[in-house]
Amino acid sequence: MSRTIPNVLTIAGSDSSGGAGIQADLKTFSALGVYGASVITALTAQNTYGVRAVHAPDCTFVAAQLDAVFEDIRIDAVKIGMLANADIVRTVAAALRRYQPAHVVLDTVMLSKNGHALLAPDAVAALREELLPLAGLVTPNLDEAAALVGADAPAADEAAMREQGEALRALGARAVLMKGGHLGGAESPDWLVDERGAHRLGAARIAVKQTHGTGCTLSAAIAALITQRPDWLGAVTDAKAYLVDALRESVRLQVGNGIGPLHHFHRWW
Repeated sequence: MSRTIPNVLTIAGSDSSGGAGIQADLKTFSALGVYGASVITALTAQNTYGVRAVHAPDCTFVAAQLDAVFEDIRIDAVKIGMLANADIVRTVAAALRRYQPAHVVLDTVMLSKNGHALLAPDAVAALREELLPLAGLVTPNLDEAAALVGADAPAADEAAMREQGEALRALGARAVLMKGGHLGGAESPDWLVDERGAHRLGAARIAVKQTHGTGCTLSAAIAALITQRPDWLGAVTDAKAYLVDALRESVRLQVGNGIGPLHHFHRWW
C-alpha cells in the first residue's frame, strides 16, 4: 500500500529573490517529499544584497488565507516564519488554537541576513506570549533567543545556549532548537532541548558565501520531516544533514551578486 503524502503548511513572508521565506519553504517541502501549502504574511522587495521594502497585508486577509487552507486541506504539520507585526502574530495564534495541527515548528524570524527588521519590536511580546505555548518546536538563532528570554546578550558558548533553551521551554515551548551558527569556530553546533534533556547536534561549518535562507530552510525541513520521523530528534538530525548538503552544493548555483541562496534541489539537479 502506498504511503500517504503529508501536507505541510508554511505561514511566512515572500522573498522576491526566491532564496528564503515562502519560496525556500516550498522548495524544501518538495525536496523532502511533502506537499506544500502557503499562507503569506508579508511581501518583501529583496535580492541577494538585502531587503528594500516590506508590505504586510491586513490581518483579516491573513485570517482568510488560514481558514481557506485549514477548512479544506488535511494539514499534517505547520512551519511558521516571518510574521511582520503583532496583529498577524495574534491572528496566526488564533488559527492554531482553532484548528490544532499536530505539529508546529516556529522559526522566530526577527531580522534578515542583512539586518533588516522583519518583526516589529512590539510583536516580540506577542510572539512570546501567544505562539511559544502553541509550538511543538521553536528554532531561534542566538539573537532571537536572547530577545525572547530577555537576556542581556546572546549566548556566547554552548552552556549558555542550553540555559536559554531551557528558559524558552519554561515560557511554554515544548522543545527548542538553539541554533549555534553565529557562535563562530570550525563547527556549527545546535542544541535540541526537550523533555528528555539536551542533545548536541554538531556539524562542520561550511565555508560558503551562499547562506541566504539557511534558517528558513532548516525549519521547513524539520516541519517536512516530523511527518516522516518518530520524534523531534530524528526530524532535526535529518533536517540538519539536508541543510549541510544544500549549503555545500550552493556553489553550483549562480544567483545574484550578494549573499546567494542554498541549493535546495542538490539531489536532483
